[in-house]
Order: sequence, then C-alpha cells, then structure tokens
Amino acid sequence: MGGHARWRRIFAMLCLIALSAAASDMAQAGSVETLLMPGKVSHAHEKQEETCADCHDRSNRRPQSALCLDCHKDIAADVREGARFHGRMPNAGNGECRGCHTEHKGRDADIVHLNTAQFDHRLTEFALQGAHASLDCAACHQPNVAWRKAPATCIGCHKRDDVHASQFRQSCGECHGSAAWSGGKFDHEKTEFKLTGAHVSLACDACHVGGRYKPTPNSCVGCHATDDEHRGSRGPDCGKCHGTKDWKSAKFDHSKETGYALLGAHAEIDCLTCHRSGNYKDRIPKDCDGCHRADDSHARRFGAQCGDCHGNDEWHPLVYDHTGRHKFALEGAHAKLDCHACHTAQAKDKLPEDCEGCHRSEDPHGGKVTGQCAACHGQNSWRADIRFDHDLSQYPLLGLHRIVSCVQCHATQAFGNAQSTCSGCHAKDDVHKGGLGEKCDACHSPNGWQLWVFDHARDAHFPLLGAHGKLQCADCHREPPGTQKMSQECASCHHKDDRHLGQYGAQCGRCHSSYSWQGARIQ
Repeated sequence: MGGHARWRRIFAMLCLIALSAAASDMAQAGSVETLLMPGKVSHAHEKQEETCADCHDRSNRRPQSALCLDCHKDIAADVREGARFHGRMPNAGNGECRGCHTEHKGRDADIVHLNTAQFDHRLTEFALQGAHASLDCAACHQPNVAWRKAPATCIGCHKRDDVHASQFRQSCGECHGSAAWSGGKFDHEKTEFKLTGAHVSLACDACHVGGRYKPTPNSCVGCHATDDEHRGSRGPDCGKCHGTKDWKSAKFDHSKETGYALLGAHAEIDCLTCHRSGNYKDRIPKDCDGCHRADDSHARRFGAQCGDCHGNDEWHPLVYDHTGRHKFALEGAHAKLDCHACHTAQAKDKLPEDCEGCHRSEDPHGGKVTGQCAACHGQNSWRADIRFDHDLSQYPLLGLHRIVSCVQCHATQAFGNAQSTCSGCHAKDDVHKGGLGEKCDACHSPNGWQLWVFDHARDAHFPLLGAHGKLQCADCHREPPGTQKMSQECASCHHKDDRHLGQYGAQCGRCHSSYSWQGARIQ
C-alpha cells in the first residue's frame, strides 16, 4: 500500500505542474481556445491567430466557410458570379474551404495544396492555348504575388516584346495568335489603304519603315518616287498606266496615244530603251533604221527596209525567201550561214551559183579533180557527206580496201595519181622482198595477207610432202630472200646434212623419203 501512496503523490505533483503551465499559457494567450489550438497557423493567418472567432464558430462548425469568405472577399465574389477558378470548379459554392485548405500545420505549412501538374487552367479566366500550354507556371506567375493577380492580357506580359511600340490600341489577339508572334492576321481592308497586287505579299516593314505606322503615305508617288523612271514627267498619278501587280504591266495604250503599236519584242522592252532621255515628249523615230542603225550587222549594205527580212519578234530567224527571189535554195550547211558569209559586198551584187565560184579557195584538190563538186560532196559537210562510188572508177575497192580511209592510198588530194598495183602501195610490207614478183594477188586475198591460196604442187611443180609440208616459205627460199626459182634436187638444200659426203650421188630419194632421214631403204 505504501507504493500506491507514493505514485498518487507523484501524479498529484504532475497535475499541479500541468495546471501551473496551463495557467501560464492562459495568461499569455488570453483564452482557453488558444490553449487548445492544435498547432500554429501559417504566416498568411498569423494576425488572426489570437482571435479564433474570426475563423471558427464555437457553437456551429458549418458556417466556417462563410467566415472564410467574409475575409476573402475576392474569392466570395468569384463564387457568387461563377467566375475564375473558385466560381467554376466542381461543387463551387457547395463545398467547404477546409476540404482543400488546411491550417494549424505550422508557420511554413502549405495551406493551398495546389497540384500544378493536374490543375485545369480552363477553369480560370485565361485558358492555356498555343505556346502558352508548354510554359512553366513561373513564366507568368511571379513569386510572392497571388496567382489570381497574374495579367490576363497580351500586353500585360509581352509589353517588352511589342515591336509596334504601343502604336496599335487594339488587342494583340486581333492580329496575332497564341502559337507564335509571326503570321499576324492584320486586316488591312479596314484601313484607308487596301492591299492589292504585289502589296499583298510585302512585309510590313517594306512600307512601315522602322516599325513606324503613322504617318504612312497612301499614294503611289508617296512610296515610289525614287522608283519613278519617268522622273515625274508623267505626274503623280501612277495608277493611270500602272497597276499594283507590277510596274511592267502598264495600261498605257501606245498605239492610240502615239500612233506606234508595240508589237513583238517591242511590247516587252522597257520604256527607256526607246525613250532614252526620260522625257516622253521628245520625238523619237518610228522606223527600224532610225532606232537600230547601230545594231545593223549588215552595215546598211541591205538598205534601210529591215522589215523585208526581219520581223518584230526577233532579228533571227529571217523570213527572207531566198529561193523565190534568187532561185538559189539555201540547203544543208548553206541554210545555217550568216548572210555575209556569201554577200561580202553590197547585197545587189550578183553572186556565182556554182560550188567552184564560192569555194575555189577551199578546194582541197587544188583544181586537180575536175567536174562538178556535187558529184562527190553534199551540202551538209565537205567531209562527212561524201558520195563518191569507187566501184565506178578504174580500181574497185575490194576486201579490206573498202574500210581504209582515202588518205591511206591517196597520198595527195589530187587523187588521180594513186597507185593501182599491190606493190605500188605494199612494197614495204612485201616479206618476199620482190622475189616473187609483183602479182601479189596470185597468192594473197584483199581480205587479208594471211589468206593466201598458193598451190605449191601446181604452181611450182614441187609438192610439199612429208616434212616439207610443215616448213615456212623462208626455210627454203632463203637467198636472196623470196627467190622464186630453186633447184628441186635434195642436195641443193641438204648438202650440209649429207652424212655420205656425196659418195652416193645427189639422188637422195632412192633411199630416203621426204618424211624423215631415218629408215633409209637400201636398194
């Protein structure tokens, strides 16, 4: 029992200590509610910590959200009007504030509990679209500033990016999209200057130099005075002749205004090509020679009536009827020649109509080949268009002679002095060195030297039998090279091979055959 009494005394002392501490806290806090507070409030509510009744109703917990809204009037207005996040969120106006926001977790506690990754920005006054959707929250929401106070206008965030320097009063969104600044959709039709023709594709800075939009001229000469090729001589109203598509598409009726129709190439040239002084009141010639005398490659040898040969489209090709006027058709290479290749003097001077009359100095035959040039040559080319038929000459071309070039036989272009015998051309190629005469064709074919048809038995009366049939001509016909007539006696060729030293005479055939010395037949 003594032990129980001791524990009761200890418990009583602890209670006194607790009551003493509570009394001290009550003295400091001023109320029992502060004493019973579960924890410190956040820095945002630190001033309300001493007056719990600002946030808590002692008799009823239900009106607690109303007390929150009494203090947070901007949130209360959002809930009433169904605006911003608190007015549009699910269960808006019916839920309790403490369902999302907690307190008494300490001074540095997060009482908002905002999940930025899952936050639906469409419930706010600014839905994230285009380039905004990929931005980090901190790009728009500054630290220590309520998130609801982030600017919702373009200029609120992008004032430093405004290249127009606040010259436009309308919203940026009227021209630009949220995807990028580029690709503006400004409706120029609503201004005093509607964009047509080439103006449509121009960059803004082409007219609004340096980004200055006011004042900007709206007359042609206001922008294009430096481009005026007429130097003001036609007045300031460019639109009388020119359109906005391009300068060259002029509407000036040259035929009606001047009596000179611009046809062919004249319709495409620049005005100053003819009106060189720039003063369109100056009179200029209306005939070809008046403008093109310096361009006349004929040096006026053909007169001043350029239109007889040339058209308005271009100087070439000509429309001159050479056949009808001169009875000389320009065919082949003649059709490609310049007029002055033949007409070296005045055009009225008569020219020869035969080949020799014009080409005598070019005659490679030096006048040695008589007759009409056209009998061999065509008009397309002297060298490629040759039609000479050698078969009609005294020396028809047979075999390999048909594929050799002319110069291989005709050493000069006189042609008539070419050799007509084999030895005349092939003396250097004669392996017989003339020993077999000049009738090469008796053995050889014009299709090739190796295709020879000499019959030794018939033509030389010495059949090549046995070992003789395997010999080359030069094996027997040695001195002089290619000697025709030789003795048919064995000893004439084989006296050095005679082992009998001539004791048995010169009739070797009585014992030996032409196939081999061995196996002699002794009779």
